[in-house]
Amino acid sequence: MPRQFPKFLMAVIIVAAVVCVPRSPDAGEAAVEAKAFIEELADRAVRSLAAPNINKVERRKRFRELMLETFAFNRIAAWVLGRYWRRASDTEKQEYLALFEDMLVTIYADRFAKYSGEALKVGRSEVRSQTDILVHSKIVRQNGLKPVDVAWRVSPKDGNYKIVDVMVEGLSMGLTQQREFSSVIRKNGRGIQGLLDELKKRLAANS
Repeated sequence: MPRQFPKFLMAVIIVAAVVCVPRSPDAGEAAVEAKAFIEELADRAVRSLAAPNINKVERRKRFRELMLETFAFNRIAAWVLGRYWRRASDTEKQEYLALFEDMLVTIYADRFAKYSGEALKVGRSEVRSQTDILVHSKIVRQNGLKPVDVAWRVSPKDGNYKIVDVMVEGLSMGLTQQREFSSVIRKNGRGIQGLLDELKKRLAANS
């Protein structure tokens, strides 16, 4: 990753809350609802995952449920794999989806145990199309540290909003992950299987 971002920020990026929306909101309504969706995201994530009285197993369980409930997970996972998704067999796709899901849970869930009062301040929303809304926000950090700009791409999905990508200081987290996975595949010379083996190693190291 090009830069190091606050650990809590990277964890917040992976969770969201469900906000019901009308079937065909106009641009003004969609902007307001998307903003409310992201505001609820921060509140729900902190209440559920930063609770001091839960253990690692329970925190990971809650994290997984939030992620699968509120992110367009399969869409993101396929996009992150890029052209290699189309080349993968059905068996490789299923194994990749399971490993990618476990990787996100293992890496990010535990970081909520280190929450130290960071706050999300949500700003304006841009309605780019009926299926693409960009919500701008800032992570306000403690001890006078500079706020971090975060833009959330959200899309209506089956009556709810779903997060499809997050930009941190202008960098797409999805695109960053895509480039990393492509690099792993190219370097190992074993195609998709090489990436699957690498994900297994990472999971073993963080179990």
